[in-house]
Amino acid sequence: MDSSSNLNPLREDTSEDHLEAPASVFASRPLRPPSTTSSEKYSPVEWTSYFDKEDDISITGSDDVFHVYMAGSEGPVVFCLHGGGYSGLSFSIVASQVKEKARVVAMDLRGHGKSVSENELDLSLETMSNDVVAVIKEMYGDSPPAIVLVGHSMGGSVAVQVAANKTLPSLAGLVVVDVVEGTAIASLIHMQKILSNRMQHFPSIEKAIEYSVRGGSLRNIDSARVSIPPTLKYYDSKQCYVYRTRLEETEQYWKGWYDGLSEKFLSSPVPKLLLLAGTDRLDRTLTIGQMQGKFQMIVVKHTGHAIQEDVPEEFANLVLNFISRNRIGPHGVEIPGMWKPSQQQPKT
Repeated sequence: MDSSSNLNPLREDTSEDHLEAPASVFASRPLRPPSTTSSEKYSPVEWTSYFDKEDDISITGSDDVFHVYMAGSEGPVVFCLHGGGYSGLSFSIVASQVKEKARVVAMDLRGHGKSVSENELDLSLETMSNDVVAVIKEMYGDSPPAIVLVGHSMGGSVAVQVAANKTLPSLAGLVVVDVVEGTAIASLIHMQKILSNRMQHFPSIEKAIEYSVRGGSLRNIDSARVSIPPTLKYYDSKQCYVYRTRLEETEQYWKGWYDGLSEKFLSSPVPKLLLLAGTDRLDRTLTIGQMQGKFQMIVVKHTGHAIQEDVPEEFANLVLNFISRNRIGPHGVEIPGMWKPSQQQPKT
C-alpha cells in the first residue's frame, strides 16, 4: 500500500522557498487525556465524602468505645452492621444515597475499624448483639427513634440476634444481606484456608485497595477506596500494612454466628427483607418461609458477596423502598388516617 496516499496534498506553489514539509499522519489525532497512574486510581478517599459526621460512643460501665459514622437528619434510623473483616465504611456510598430520606448510622463492630474494646477477639454473637444495643442506648437514651437494622454477612447474624432478643423496642425493620444459615455453615470448613491464602502484607494502602478489586472481593473501585483503609493497620516492625481484624483467631465463634439463623430470622416480629447475590443460597427453612410470605426476598444480579459495596445505588433504593413499602416513619410504622400524639383532636 502506498503510504503517500495518507499525506496532505502539497500547495500549488512548489518553489523551494515555499515548500512545506508533509504533515505526519498522526498530526490530526486528538491529544490523549493524561493517563491515571495505578496509585491515583486506587488512592484512598475520606469518609467525609459520604457521611456527615463521626463519633466515638463510650459504653457506660466498661472501657469499650465504639466508632460510628452518621448521615442524614430526618426519618427512621438505618443502623448498618458490617460483615467480618469489613468496617462501617462498607456502607459509605449507600449512606450518601439514603441520607436524603432517612438517617444512617454505620457502626464499627468490636475488633474492627476504629472501635476499641477490652477483648478485641470476643466476636461471639451474644457479645456483638449486646454491643449494638448498648451503642443505640448510649446514642438515643430511653426514647430511640424507629430503627431499621441492616446487617451484611456476620453483621446480618448480629442484626437477627438483636431482633430475636427483643431488647430493642423501637425496632421497625430488618434487612439481612447475603447470609443464609445452611450455606454459611457449609462454607466454614473452607474459611481458614481462604483467610490464609489471601495476601497478608501490603506496602501501601493503594496496593491493598487494588488487591481487593483485582482479587474480586469488591467490584466497585469507588467503594473500595473508602472502605478498605479502615480494615488495615500499619505494622511498624515489618513496615507494611496488615489486616486490622484477626479473624483467623476467632474461629471458635464462627458456627455460633449462623446456628439457628433461619428460624430466628423468620420469627422476628418486624418486616423483613433478605437480599441475596444468588438463589442457590436459600436453605429449606427460608424457602418454605418465603412461600408462606413471611419475608420479602430480592436477588440482586451482577454482584458479589458485598452487595452494598458492589451496587450501592441499587442497594440504597432497595432499602428505601422497603422503608416506604412498610410505612416506617421516624417513630415507627405510620398508619394512614391515625392521629399522631402531637396532633389534637378537632373540637366537635
